[in-house]
Amino acid sequence: MSQPSVTHASFTIERVYPAAPARVFAAWASAEAKSRWFVGPDGWTQVRRELDFRVGGRECAHGRFGNGETTAFDSTYHDIVQDQRIVYTYDMRHKGVHLSVSLATVEFKPEGTGTRLVITEQGAFLDGNDDPAGREMGTRILLDQLDAALRKQG
Repeated sequence: MSQPSVTHASFTIERVYPAAPARVFAAWASAEAKSRWFVGPDGWTQVRRELDFRVGGRECAHGRFGNGETTAFDSTYHDIVQDQRIVYTYDMRHKGVHLSVSLATVEFKPEGTGTRLVITEQGAFLDGNDDPAGREMGTRILLDQLDAALRKQG
């Protein structure tokens, strides 16, 4: 049996979206809107999604790949300032293995007619089962999917 370990890391990603802060914020605030972009890669199917978007509320997005492997994102909202900020903590699991615990802060700042979104994540990556670079890459992919959803919605 390997020794338990933890790697602490943080990253910040900034994106500018061609939509007002209220519209970008709204994409995070309902299960229907979030399910348009907060999804796994090709081959991933959503099994369960719940979103109670309020301070103290919880969110889960669980899925399964074609080969049967499962993923689980479970979060709790700690701070919500309408159209300006969301702060939440979350756990990630893959195949039932606890990968990480993270604190994420999402800021929505007006920029011209659009929005500068700044997401900062501080994570504890457990037992070598996940790594900060992979999490940052996954977050970048999700933010690309958010951009596509906003553009499609027009």
